[in-house]
Amino acid sequence: MLTAMLAAFIGGIILNLMPCVFPVISLKALGLLRHTDNAASARREGLGFLLGVVVTMMALAGILLAARAGGAAVGWGFQLQSPLVIALLSLVILAAALNLLGVFEVGLSVQRVGSVDVGRGAFTRSALTGALAIVVATPCAAPFMASAIGYALVQPPAVALVIFFALAIGFAAPFTLVSLFPALAKFLPRPGAWMDVLKRGLAFPMFGAYAWLVWVLAQQAGSAALATLLAASVVVAFAGWLYGMAQHRHFAGKSHKVLYAVTALLIIAVIAPLPTLIKPGAGLAGDQLTAEVTKAKWTPQAVEAQRGHGKAIFVDFTASWCITCQVNEKTSLSTQAVKEAIAKTGTLYMVADSTKFNPDVDDTMSEFGQGGLPMYLVYPADGGPPKVLPQVLTPSIVVNALNQASKKA
Repeated sequence: MLTAMLAAFIGGIILNLMPCVFPVISLKALGLLRHTDNAASARREGLGFLLGVVVTMMALAGILLAARAGGAAVGWGFQLQSPLVIALLSLVILAAALNLLGVFEVGLSVQRVGSVDVGRGAFTRSALTGALAIVVATPCAAPFMASAIGYALVQPPAVALVIFFALAIGFAAPFTLVSLFPALAKFLPRPGAWMDVLKRGLAFPMFGAYAWLVWVLAQQAGSAALATLLAASVVVAFAGWLYGMAQHRHFAGKSHKVLYAVTALLIIAVIAPLPTLIKPGAGLAGDQLTAEVTKAKWTPQAVEAQRGHGKAIFVDFTASWCITCQVNEKTSLSTQAVKEAIAKTGTLYMVADSTKFNPDVDDTMSEFGQGGLPMYLVYPADGGPPKVLPQVLTPSIVVNALNQASKKA
């Protein structure tokens, strides 16, 4: 248990460096930079972020454990298997990007460049940033993290929650420590006019995260859901623009109150119908196969039917929403070296897709002690026990594993 807690803590720290977290983490970095000359404000920001991270992590862990106790085979990132969750999260990310561009403000009044009014609104904003960071972090699996989560999911609930708590503390630790200890903040640059430029520049990683979520939704639910989300995005952007005009009192009298009301109605009009309009369906056809490598659909039965017949089997447990999976696909699995190794060894390549809920995938991952995607299994040609590859691949790791598996025939 102590080893799993340490692995979860280290994995949480590393998770800050993963690409899916960067757009939201950049918001937290901007908040800390604003308060390098105000220790009390920095502590408030840091504690708010810590609270948001811990509460959201424990809530997700509680839902995950309850679902598994009820017989559902779900794992880390389970909420991103729902097209509705993807749609709502993408709209939140879009709103955050518009906020960074200055279309509207959330919970703060700008008084001069690089200086903001800090009070309860700043604490709440930091807590919400921490909550959003945890939600968008689930597509990524950092080193040490998957094994810790895999261990947690087969333990009693109390033990599992302690491990998830360690993961949350590790994730929040870098920013919380900097905010609590002013001596560390001295190494950060001082606030200034440059921060306004940085703030607007950080909107574009958020737009990138939004685009990725839109692509994931298209894979999960098809063109009808994609069209619905794009239409909703236009309405949300328009509502944000109206809200910004109301904040800045662009109209005389009480017209700004009318704009607030119109904004609220538009947001309700967008959110209310989403559960009925966005449902799992046939995803858009993608380039899932290559000319050189044929990828077969994975099932437990298909693996058992092929094992021990003189061919190695490589199984790619993946999902469209898994950032680490997509990086490995581009940097390793689709490289010419790996394709040649597959062809040379006659390896059977199978894909276990968990973009939509697939209980067989989660059951198999639990069997091998893996709590989250990606997972890569190599079954030797002689039918021996499979080997689990690292979650972060290189072409040489895959090539060596395939060569070793094929030699056991």
